[in-house]
Amino acid sequence: MPVARSIVIGVLVLVLGLSFSARAQDAGLVTFTLDFPGSEPSHYVIAVSSDGHSTYESDGKLSPDSEADPFHLEFSVSPDTRGTIFDLARKAHYFQGQIASNKKRLASTGVKTLTYKDAQQSGTGTYNYSLLPAVQQITQLFQNLSTTLEFGRRLQYFHHYQKLALDEELKRMEQMTNENELTELPAVVPILQQIANDSSVINPVRARALRLIERAGAIKP
Repeated sequence: MPVARSIVIGVLVLVLGLSFSARAQDAGLVTFTLDFPGSEPSHYVIAVSSDGHSTYESDGKLSPDSEADPFHLEFSVSPDTRGTIFDLARKAHYFQGQIASNKKRLASTGVKTLTYKDAQQSGTGTYNYSLLPAVQQITQLFQNLSTTLEFGRRLQYFHHYQKLALDEELKRMEQMTNENELTELPAVVPILQQIANDSSVINPVRARALRLIERAGAIKP
């Protein structure tokens, strides 16, 4: 009986292990890369996994004297945003085939690359501008997400080295939030909370940080 029981347990462990492995292999990944010399940041990469785990890397400057300040952040996107990203990737046929517009003399808005990969398929498309609605929408989403994360990055820097700059930065952040130009505000709540809790920061700035924290809890991506 003990032998039979151990065999059953062993089989169950094996089945569960295979099931977990299959789920891991089926995980999808959508990556957005922007290269736009002269903009700030001039290069960034956002990768979003189907389980919500995400990474952000950029080379934006934090002070006029610096050439570049590499930045890496790991965070989780909300289920709503994750669902939107993968739904748009599906509608864009996982970026397979031609996604760039053939129109001539378009203003340069940076070289963008969208990549999709899972266990069944993969696709990559590079473009300056696309006529496909799904590509336009996912591009805007990723650009808004980068803007949000760069706000968090600057706030972290200003909080440590230039507190007088916080007021203007938070004003711009509030305005863009009101205009629905930011995505995944909860990702920057930790630094907003640090500012709100810091008694050495003037009260109007702390109040702005608190309002943004409240918005982060109320806004749906």
